[in-house]
Amino acid sequence: MKVTVVGAGNVGATCADVLAYREVANEIVLVDIKEGFAEGKALDIWQKAPIDLYDSRTIGATNDYSKSAGSDVVVITSGLPRKPGMSRDDLIGTNAGIVKSVTENVVKHSPNAIIIVVSNPLDVMTYQAHLTSKFPRTRVIGMAGILDTARYRAFLAEALNVSPKDIQAILMGGHGDTMVPLPRYTTVAGIPVTELIDKDKLNAILERTKVGGGELVKLMGTSAWYAPGSAAAQMVEAIVKDQRRVFPACIKLEGEYGINDCYLGVPVILGKNGVEKVIELDLNSEEKALLEASRKAVKEVMDVLQKLG
Repeated sequence: MKVTVVGAGNVGATCADVLAYREVANEIVLVDIKEGFAEGKALDIWQKAPIDLYDSRTIGATNDYSKSAGSDVVVITSGLPRKPGMSRDDLIGTNAGIVKSVTENVVKHSPNAIIIVVSNPLDVMTYQAHLTSKFPRTRVIGMAGILDTARYRAFLAEALNVSPKDIQAILMGGHGDTMVPLPRYTTVAGIPVTELIDKDKLNAILERTKVGGGELVKLMGTSAWYAPGSAAAQMVEAIVKDQRRVFPACIKLEGEYGINDCYLGVPVILGKNGVEKVIELDLNSEEKALLEASRKAVKEVMDVLQKLG
């Protein structure tokens, strides 16, 4: 098995490191536009193989996609963070151009790959990758839900003083402050979370989760990388090993939840073919209203991309 991670920055390098440590693939390729950057990160990861005892080989390449040829899964982390004075439209246009270029190279060298998009704005960049690749929607997936639910579960574990291993949860909708929390589907070792924590504390945790990325930017001056990189790696592992894991992931909806032609986070089954199935939950009226609000917010950003051409 072969996996390529495009973008050897903090998120991409973390993803490659986790994949190597877990021996998810025989070969893991890092590609970046910065001269020597991917080669250095890949060499560093390979040099700790004797320490952490794994056989996965990591290889770096500067803007050379030929080394990624025949990849089973490609993770796209490329893109620029929003800078002072940069409008949302500027950010979308810049990153869409980057994702478009990367996707064209992916299609050229790995036409049968499954693409996982991590670049921001997540939902619309997944849309861009889908437009460019012309792959079936099941093979172009955005990573956001795993990260969002991980933050939610981590906060809950801290508040309840329990192991995060025992907490299961689902969040839906767009990535960021329009995400749709689903406390009804949150459990601790099978126990509904609503029986273990009062409503106000739970709501505070949900609000903190919505701005989880922003909290880290304020603390560090940059966006997160350990959790996003690990989340992307978990998706890769589910696909490569055909685990059929149930995860929230961003995918183009085609009638599910009454929504068409919009990229939103929903629970799916991930396996060797990418998204094996979209799971439709029986949402109540309040949850449906929140999902609709999220859809409108994401569609506005998709419309910006369409206007930019």
